[in-house]
Amino acid sequence: MPATKIFEDDDEFPEGDRWEALAWDVPESDEFPEELKYSFQYLGPVDEEILRYDNANDAHGVGRHHRHYRGEVEGIEFEGLRSHLQKFLDEVETIHEQEIA
Repeated sequence: MPATKIFEDDDEFPEGDRWEALAWDVPESDEFPEELKYSFQYLGPVDEEILRYDNANDAHGVGRHHRHYRGEVEGIEFEGLRSHLQKFLDEVETIHEQEIA
């Protein structure tokens, strides 16, 4: 069974920073036991990556579910797509208010 896109959304702030979120239903495997692959990213006004949540791989040694913030990577707990996306969007809002707006 191929990957099936199950979620896609994005938004842009007036200052030019923006976020985008994608999620796919994938076959269950050792890599994706939740049958879910996702990537959420927040980019600054000149497209620099500020924040990203993803489960693409564990190349960083911090676990499959991880968070990138300005070059640093740390593992994060995954409790489901809806709550994970909300956590990401809350963090985007905080960063936007503190660093961009």
